[in-house]
Amino acid sequence: MWRTPHARAEPPGTDPAGRRVYGGVQRQGSIGGSAVIRIRATGGVLLVAHLAFVAWLTLRPLDVPWVMPPNLHPFAGIRADLALGWQEGTRRLVGGLGLLAPLGVLMPMAHGRADSSRLGSLVRTVAAGALISLGIELLQTGVPGQAVDIDSVLLNTVGVALAHAVVVPAARARLRRGHPQGHRPILPPEEAPQGRTPTIPRVGIAP
Repeated sequence: MWRTPHARAEPPGTDPAGRRVYGGVQRQGSIGGSAVIRIRATGGVLLVAHLAFVAWLTLRPLDVPWVMPPNLHPFAGIRADLALGWQEGTRRLVGGLGLLAPLGVLMPMAHGRADSSRLGSLVRTVAAGALISLGIELLQTGVPGQAVDIDSVLLNTVGVALAHAVVVPAARARLRRGHPQGHRPILPPEEAPQGRTPTIPRVGIAP
């Protein structure tokens, strides 16, 4: 008995070149996704750690002989610090700027998006930093030894804005250069239209 061998036809959409491109898309997507997960996890851990340090530094009771009255007039505290001399004034101003400055980098890092708009990211980060600083000042009203100072909110907010403006745009640009197509799917080349699927005639079996 003799049979004509039947040719195995590849089902549509299983072209070897298409499979290679699709496999490359899967590998590229997994690399980009794992990098985003690592960045978000690292940013989240560092953000929580820094907030815990700030809470311990600003909300712990202090045993001091006297406490300055609350300052609710903008720039009055800054002028008082500068009146102490340029060294002491500079130290206090730098401390106010640097207290929440890491949040300008850690909050976008925890968000984990490299394609966010610069202005939108800056506005969201600065607003969040200002709210955190204002919350700290409100909580300090019930902490012994801590004084409320509106200038602290101003300096903290400016520090967050400066850190974000200096670090975040450059870091996001570097990430986009490292993964230029990490967030864009690569589509396989469009196949040429094929005609009617050929059929194999049936061959009778010799007796």
